[in-house]
Amino acid sequence: MEGEIEPVDCASASKPPRIEIPKVPDDSEKPSHRWTVYVRGATNEDIGVVIKRVVFQLHPSFNNPTRVVESPPFELQECGWGEFEIAISLFFHSDVCDKPLDLYHHLKLYPEAESGPKSTKKPVVMESYNEIVFPEPAEGFFARVLNHPAVVVPRLPAGFVLPTPVPIDSVHGKGRGDTKNHPLSHWFMNFSEADELLKIASARQQVQAHIIKLRRELNMMNGLPPPPNPASGHDYA
Repeated sequence: MEGEIEPVDCASASKPPRIEIPKVPDDSEKPSHRWTVYVRGATNEDIGVVIKRVVFQLHPSFNNPTRVVESPPFELQECGWGEFEIAISLFFHSDVCDKPLDLYHHLKLYPEAESGPKSTKKPVVMESYNEIVFPEPAEGFFARVLNHPAVVVPRLPAGFVLPTPVPIDSVHGKGRGDTKNHPLSHWFMNFSEADELLKIASARQQVQAHIIKLRRELNMMNGLPPPPNPASGHDYA
């Protein structure tokens, strides 16, 4: 229990000390903190292209505890003295999702690792990250997000046009690995097993020649005779 204890005279130890227990603040108490709760993008970008409004549900002790923010930035500033859990509901645009997403965030006013007297001068930041995935987005929503300055989407090179998609039935009719008459066949490399074997043999000869050269240089440094040349067609060990 916390409180202030008055000093006690050792000569009158029979008189117990008086302990004052602080009362719990009520609505009439002066708030000790000003805090801000918010919903924003990972890099603080505008997320109004996705989210239509945000509803913050505060503690019932607040006047009008249900707070609705209709436009970005989706944030709320208040004053108080206690910590509690805030329910956050995200409402998306009609072409994004027809169901709201409910999140929960615990309001922290004091750092957990702080020792000694608590201070109201040091700001406390407590953030949580949530990733939202929208599978098969509507064309209007995709176009709106695609033109957003914070969105980076890989684009095709200038002048490159994708071929017409091949029907699924015709793809299933071909054998596995069959690329004949494929719409992207001009991008495929012509593979030749004989050419690959020649490349491997040539690279192997170059490595062997480099090994022989290094061994000769090493023997010359140590005053030893140079190693003999390997016989043609045989590896040098």
